[in-house]
Amino acid sequence: MKRKVRSILTTVLLAALFVFTSAVVFAQENTNTASGQMKASSKEVSKAGKSMGTNVKQGRVVKGSKHFGKHMGKAGKHFGKSTKKAVKKIIS
Repeated sequence: MKRKVRSILTTVLLAALFVFTSAVVFAQENTNTASGQMKASSKEVSKAGKSMGTNVKQGRVVKGSKHFGKHMGKAGKHFGKSTKKAVKKIIS
């Protein structure tokens, strides 16, 4: 009985450690570079498609379009920042 409880407890602790470790790794992404801004832009486009698809699937077309527009606006903002940083680096 003790061995089974210890095994279950160890599995739960390892799973929790894995979840929290991956969350910390994602939180440390550097978006101050041009490539980091590009990555952030592509992630926003991905979120845009997913949110719109989910909302349209559930019959909420207007809400889906609104969320799609918001995410695409953020993606454009990131893309613009990355372009600015890349041009500044090339010129200077």
